[in-house]
Amino acid sequence: MSDSRPSADPLLKALRLELPVAYAPFDAAAVRSGLVVVDEVNGFATVGAGALAPSAPDRQIERMVVETAHLSRLFAKRDAPILAFLDTHEPGKPEPPYPPHCERGTGEENLVPALEWLADCPQATLIRKDCINDFVGAIDLKTGANRLADWMNVNRLEALVTVGICTDICVMDFVSTVLSARNHGMMPTLKEVVVYEPGCATFDLPRRAVLEMGLPETVAHPQALAHHIGLYVMAARGARLASEVR
Repeated sequence: MSDSRPSADPLLKALRLELPVAYAPFDAAAVRSGLVVVDEVNGFATVGAGALAPSAPDRQIERMVVETAHLSRLFAKRDAPILAFLDTHEPGKPEPPYPPHCERGTGEENLVPALEWLADCPQATLIRKDCINDFVGAIDLKTGANRLADWMNVNRLEALVTVGICTDICVMDFVSTVLSARNHGMMPTLKEVVVYEPGCATFDLPRRAVLEMGLPETVAHPQALAHHIGLYVMAARGARLASEVR
């Protein structure tokens, strides 16, 4: 199924035409599948929770949380493995180019209310990480072990279903790196990396708002365009885009 969802934005229409993506349903029960939740923490997805959180209700982010909560319940019910990354930074340690966010002890670094139950879910593993790339953030600096790769290999996963925020930043980095790691032979059983589009979101900072705030125009980040670009890049790297997960 091609990306034929309606849009009133002529630039988005042109982008979808020139950089098309295709979606298809994915049957997670047909193979050994795991669910990865990327950074659905208060600091990114709860209104007013921090410098990088939405300042007002955001339909795309709300949809992401609802879809992730529903999908997580289904995976847990099937006793399928779930891994949730939580962006967590030590106070005072910067992450350029972003302002301080998700610092330990602020509450920004914790799962959004709809997903708090994952902390006590026997099927779920939580990993706190301090950088954009979750695969890198899962590396133990003392031992060199990668908690993500170990989790995937212990569970002998054949497919990863990925959701989270931001589509074009942390989710895209994670998916692209896992695909390379798979091709490198780090996860011998892994065959597919699936991105569930309704369970992904990114932030909205249109150019007009950037100019009104007196910021450099290069920080503009129109949500719909950035979301589509992230999906396109992941698909181009070899990810499968899913409109539905069964």
